[in-house]
Amino acid sequence: MNFNKKTVKDIEIAGKKVLLRCDFNVPRDKKTNEITDDQRIRAALPTIKYLLDNGAAVIACSHLGRPKGEWKPELSLGPVGKRLSELLGKPVKMSLDVIGDSARELSAGLKPGEIMLLENLRYHSEEEKNDPDFAKKLASMADVFVSDAFGTVHRAHASTAGVARYLPAVGGFLVARELEIIGAALENPKRPFVAVLGGAKVSDKIGVINNLLNKADTILIGGGMSYTFIKAMGHEVGTSLLEEDKVGLAAEIIKKAGDCGVELVLPSDTKVGDRFDPDCNTQIVNSREIPAGWMGMDIGPATRQIYSDIIKKAGTVIWNGPVGVFEFPAFANGTRAIAQAMAQCPGTTIIGGGDSAAAVREFGVADKMTHVSTGGGASLEFIEGKVLPGVACLLDK
Repeated sequence: MNFNKKTVKDIEIAGKKVLLRCDFNVPRDKKTNEITDDQRIRAALPTIKYLLDNGAAVIACSHLGRPKGEWKPELSLGPVGKRLSELLGKPVKMSLDVIGDSARELSAGLKPGEIMLLENLRYHSEEEKNDPDFAKKLASMADVFVSDAFGTVHRAHASTAGVARYLPAVGGFLVARELEIIGAALENPKRPFVAVLGGAKVSDKIGVINNLLNKADTILIGGGMSYTFIKAMGHEVGTSLLEEDKVGLAAEIIKKAGDCGVELVLPSDTKVGDRFDPDCNTQIVNSREIPAGWMGMDIGPATRQIYSDIIKKAGTVIWNGPVGVFEFPAFANGTRAIAQAMAQCPGTTIIGGGDSAAAVREFGVADKMTHVSTGGGASLEFIEGKVLPGVACLLDK
């Protein structure tokens, strides 16, 4: 996949109507429906302001939640439009539908420097099916398509890829930055190139590991997935999370890493609990000697030190997945140590979205990273080397 895509700066937008795909899938309070974190709305502001300031009329669109083709009032983008208006300091016209009379009338009368927001794209089941007719109707309201929702570019939906069949398509600033920084790390990283991979399952990271075995110098493994690797080395893991059917695969990965000259590092010590509970009894044990009836829930202090030392000396670090059950305070030290080590690393530090992004924000070091990806699944598939439909459809430079 070519990462070198045209952006809003490479095309003429003055006097044009721009269909702008944003990621306004914001968390909300289940009782009041109030937006609890507007970070994704704020992330879209640079592209929106650039378009408006340069004489474009902006038709913003996004999904919210999973309405599955049904009109659910609690998943309306109305509150998003209101918050966007407050952040921009100007009116955001709100469409009552997606491709109906309201959307068409508002978009037809939209003037340069004005912005409107379509209703929730996923009120139509055709959106996720990438239905050509639905995509064509969306595209018919605009002259240009701008993709700025990196969190959705791994999906071939009507608003992420389908509309590019009918409109010239370029990236917004958010998408451009993701492609530039993660793309550079994968294509031409400053070395040593270190990958930190955590999370629950080996099966979720197989593609990522296989791709990084051809690129990284060192891969640090943590989280639930580490116990499948430890089991593959012939050791018992107690009641720790284990993918029994992936033990053979983990053994193959260990061998392949050796053949590729990649240092694959597993935890030397583990903090275990006697049950999956924030108030459980805990102890630190050798990772090769996890006692029966105990489950590994975080990397231990020796491993924290080893991993931190490796990270601090890296030229490039990519991190995807926590290395422990960091939502339980007793088992948050490993993930916190990774976050703090990356904050101290002088090299390029990339957080691959999802729980890792939540962790660096929670530990107050997000602003110390070179880049915190806005897409969990999208960044994972990007690092895995997969073609992202919402990127492949953009015009090449």
